[in-house]
Amino acid sequence: MKRQNVRTLSLVVCTFTYLLVGAAVFDALESETERKRWNHLLELKQALVRKYSISEDDYRMMEVAIIENKPHKAGPQWKFAGAFYFSTVVLAMIGYGHSTPVTIGGKAFCMAYAMVGIPLGLIMFQSIGERLNKFASVVIRRAKQYLKCKKEEATEMNLMFATGLLSSVIITTGAAVFSKYEGWSYFDSFYYCFVTLTTIGFGDYVALQIYISLIREVVHRIDIKLLNTFNNYSLNIKLFLITKKILNNSSRNDLTFEFIFPYF
Repeated sequence: MKRQNVRTLSLVVCTFTYLLVGAAVFDALESETERKRWNHLLELKQALVRKYSISEDDYRMMEVAIIENKPHKAGPQWKFAGAFYFSTVVLAMIGYGHSTPVTIGGKAFCMAYAMVGIPLGLIMFQSIGERLNKFASVVIRRAKQYLKCKKEEATEMNLMFATGLLSSVIITTGAAVFSKYEGWSYFDSFYYCFVTLTTIGFGDYVALQIYISLIREVVHRIDIKLLNTFNNYSLNIKLFLITKKILNNSSRNDLTFEFIFPYF
């Protein structure tokens, strides 16, 4: 029990320290730019108010109209195509935030829909990920046989390499598509694909071309989510086991490379 308490406390301290480091880095990188952008927006607002003699209330109405109009650039949000897009976003746990239900019925159904749909989706993709993992193992084993390698069985390092390679191909290809059809820079498109792949979904970039949005969701659900599940099977579990071993043996001084990576 004492060792478990120490492990829990160590994880809390490490995570909190990581949060502090992240906050310091983001503060250093973003705060000055934020201040400049805010001052620039205030200058634009004052210039518009002076030029067109707009009252404060009218200006706020214009702000609301512009913000509320942005999601509608892709077309009606709650027709079947837009509703299907929203449903996939809910089950994928991305949560861009640009399209949300406004009625009480819609909000209540969204909560009930997510409570049932998210576990169902996770179980389904876990099962598909296991099949994908098996298929990749067979492909890697045959490739090793063809290359006449000494160890023909697919190792977890092989699986992680294949996952990383396929994920990189999907992200870079997706970035090129979004850069072309959404008018974003390639780096911003790459950032958007990464945020989508990791299901963070900040909402600062959202695909507003309806057909591109649907294609993106299909690709995400069929390919990217599968690769994420496949990656969780090989990488995340491995990192968890490594961390657990290190914490369980923190009092020992024999943490060699072979001890930390016994399965590699």
